[in-house]
This record gives sequence, C-alpha cells and structure tokens, in this order.
Amino acid sequence: MACSKSVQRSASVLLRNTTAFQGYVGTRASSWWGAVQMGPPDAILGVTEAFKRDTNPKKINLGVGAYRDDNGKPFVLPSVIKAEKRMAEKKLDHEYSPIGGTAEFCKSSIQLALGDDSQHVANGLNATVQAISGTGALRVGGAFLASFFPGSKDIYLPTPSWGNHGPIFRHSGLNVKAYRYYDPSTCGFDFKGALEDLSKIPERSIVLLHACAHNPTGVDPRTEQWAEISAIVKKRNLFPFFDMAYQGFASGDVSKDAFAVRSFLKDGHHIALAQSFAKNMGLYGERAGAFSLVCADKDEAARTMSQIKILIRPMYSNPPIHGARLVTEILSDPALRQEWLGDVKLMADRIISVRSTLQNNLKKLGSSRSWQHITDQIGMFCFTGMNQQQCERLSKDFSVYLTKDGRISMAGVTSKNVEYLAEAIHAVTK
Repeated sequence: MACSKSVQRSASVLLRNTTAFQGYVGTRASSWWGAVQMGPPDAILGVTEAFKRDTNPKKINLGVGAYRDDNGKPFVLPSVIKAEKRMAEKKLDHEYSPIGGTAEFCKSSIQLALGDDSQHVANGLNATVQAISGTGALRVGGAFLASFFPGSKDIYLPTPSWGNHGPIFRHSGLNVKAYRYYDPSTCGFDFKGALEDLSKIPERSIVLLHACAHNPTGVDPRTEQWAEISAIVKKRNLFPFFDMAYQGFASGDVSKDAFAVRSFLKDGHHIALAQSFAKNMGLYGERAGAFSLVCADKDEAARTMSQIKILIRPMYSNPPIHGARLVTEILSDPALRQEWLGDVKLMADRIISVRSTLQNNLKKLGSSRSWQHITDQIGMFCFTGMNQQQCERLSKDFSVYLTKDGRISMAGVTSKNVEYLAEAIHAVTK
C-alpha cells in the first residue's frame, strides 16, 4: 500500500514537472521569432495571384517574366528536346559537378558571350565558373568584388534596374548606388543624364551595365552611345560588371546582343560578366548560368578562379548538372547549335512582331499618344509610360494584370489578345 502511494506521488510530481516543462518550452519556442515582421509580398507574385483569381475569360497576365508562345503556353525549345533525348541515351550518372562546373560548360558559355574567335578565351584570360543561373552569377560576382575589388565597395546601378539587383549586391556586402538611365518623358534612354552621372562616379568604383534588353525598361543604348559610355567608364577608371540575361533573345542574333560586352573588351576593359540560359534556352527551372572575370593575364585568371571557387564552396558547394549538360550538348554540336539559333530567333521575332502589332492597333484606335517607344524598346519587357492609376484601372476594369510601374511582359501578348489589350490601354490613356 505504501509502495502504491509512493508510486502515485512520483507520478503526480512527474506529471507536474512535465506540464511545467512543456509550458516552458512552449513559451520559449513561441518567443524566438516574436519580433519578426511579415515581409511585403513579391510584386510579380502578387500580379500572378490576382490574375489567377480573376474569372474574366479575357484576362491577360503581363507580369510573368518567362516566354510564352502565341497560345500563351510555356515553350520548350525543339533543340532542347533533342538535347534531352541524346542525354537520356547516354545514360549519364548523377555525380557531383566540380565546384566551378564542367570545363566544357564553362568554355561553351564564355565563347558564346565573347565569340568563337575570342582572343581572350584563346589566351586563357577568362576565369569562368558555372553559377545558379543569372541570379547566382550576380551573387558570386558580388561576393568576389566585396572580398577582393581593390577600390570602392560601391556598385552603381541604372535607374531603374532589375528589382533583384539591389538585394543581391547588398546581400553580397556591396554598397548600392545609382546613375540615371531611363527618361520617363520619352520612354527612352536618358543618354545625357547617364553620361553626366557616370562622369561623376568616384574612380575605382563598380558600375553595372545591362548588356542587352534592359530589364525592366527594354531601353538599350545605340552602338555609338555604347562607345561613349565605354570611353567615360575608361576615363573614370570604373570597373564594368555586365549582366547578360538575354543574349539572342533580344534581337534574335547572339552576336548583336553581345555587342556591348565585346566592344568593351576591344576598348581594353577588364570586365565581370553574368550570363543566364533561362531566357535564350527556356531553361528557367534548370538554373544554368555562368560568371566570368576577364583578366589582364593568364596568371591573374588562375588566381581569381581559385578564390571564386573558395567563395562558392560554402554557398552551395557544386552547381546542378542537368541544365549545364543541356547547354553543353547544344553549344558543342554545330548542327544542334544552329537549330537552337533558329529557335531563339523564333522567340525573339515573335516578341518583335507583337510589339509592332500592339503599336499599330493603338494607332488605329486613334490614340493621341506616341507609342513609338513600344517598338524602339527591345526584349521581353516594355515600359509603357502608364502611371499607377492607369495600371490599376487596367486590372480592375479590363482584367489586364501588370506591375504598377507600367512595365508589361511582351511574352504575355499574343495574336489572340493584342486587340483587346490595345483597346484596354487606349481606354485608360485617353
């Protein structure tokens, strides 16, 4: 009997202690993140979610940053399908890639950017690594510059720039600043403002340049303007970091779209370069990209390469293999590469065509505005010049979804919805 009471008392104490401990753990666990505030929703994701909820059969999503065919569907390039079949036949393993990616992928990537006849590649002046698409390439580049750039840790971005540029470089440890780029009054390039600002940037600073199809405006400098920008960057002793996410996708010509990068090298610059194969090969989810430094000599390229790999190791250790294998398969086979060039031109030509059709429809409707900038701009995005109120009315009254700054993705425009889109734009801009 005494033993039974003792057991009961022990059980009672144990229950009280357990309950107290659970309460303590619950209190502590619920307090760890009590000060964390809800972050703002992603601007593009918000557009897509609103589009999905809309029941209007005429609704149009112009926020998406991925290519769509003329039926509004995702497009898998025929050359990519062919490359995937070849890879399946090879029965490849799934071993780790080297930290910097395979040598074949890196060589194919930098040659696409600089040209097959590039003396910089032939002389081993490039340090090229595979990265997790363009975003990862920018992040690796930012980390390297924050650690080793022998000048200011300030990086100057065009105004506006891709929304992720600022967070990426701040996260890398760089100070983000700006120079003028877009002129709202013309929906074009503020060439004078850009030159004035670039000429005032302190020497030995970093300047980010969009190689082609500027995101988000679609506004690119002309070839003669690039020459003047190059001269100022050289005179001010600035370091150019090119973001080339749309090579081939902008004009349909990979050499034309790489003009700025190649001309800067011809002018004697040493550069950093971020590449992406998301847009021009439709490999959005494969995250295939590359980061390169073009250096003064072979020894410098080897030393910088060693440090880039050291930075990558604690970030993600090794890049993914599937997308890189697709890129290598396409670029290393002359016939398949030629087919891919046709595929990328097909995508670019469709975007160029719907730009022209949209502009013509607005003219037919009697719009008093000049919509010349629609065809002057290039690439996936168009800065329409519409204000926030007009954009909100487009979404509310016409189920046309876009970001509040008036940027539209031309990939969301098709031969089936372009007339309705023109009518909607005309209605809110009259």
